[in-house]
Amino acid sequence: MSTRIAVALAATIGAGVLITGAMTDAAEARPELVGATTQYSPGTILVKTNERRLYLILDAGHAMRYPVGVGKAGKQWAGTTKIDGKYRNPAWAPPAVVKHDKPSIPDVIAGGSPQNPMGVAAMTLSGGEYAIHGTNLPRSVGGTVSYGCIRMLNDDITDLYQRVSVGATVVVTR
Repeated sequence: MSTRIAVALAATIGAGVLITGAMTDAAEARPELVGATTQYSPGTILVKTNERRLYLILDAGHAMRYPVGVGKAGKQWAGTTKIDGKYRNPAWAPPAVVKHDKPSIPDVIAGGSPQNPMGVAAMTLSGGEYAIHGTNLPRSVGGTVSYGCIRMLNDDITDLYQRVSVGATVVVTR
């Protein structure tokens, strides 16, 4: 389907949100303005794990939609949290579960390194070891690929990073 053709879609995506807009390929870096009827306040980030999409609620009728990579089977989670930090080119220290599965991984990978899975920016989530972050593996966006983090294309995390503040509510649904 051509992304130049605006196909009006109306689909209830659960969690009290109705989204309408044009379809795009999952790995295209480009936030998309879509219609949204929602119970959430402007500034709320809604991650629909089953869709592999992140929505930033703009107002009662609109949201920005981004493709994302989500947790692998057994690593997905759902709940409500807040952004507790924002970082450009963050260094990354793998959580214990990643070190257990990949013992040869370095204890810290410097920000800006092509091996750093955080990409160009990260927003950490309170209450755990999860983040919404960029990636240096763009083909992974749109898949079930992480240990629970929400993975975005670097251009998309840059856009989202500029739009949200520390303290923003994040709702993750399955």
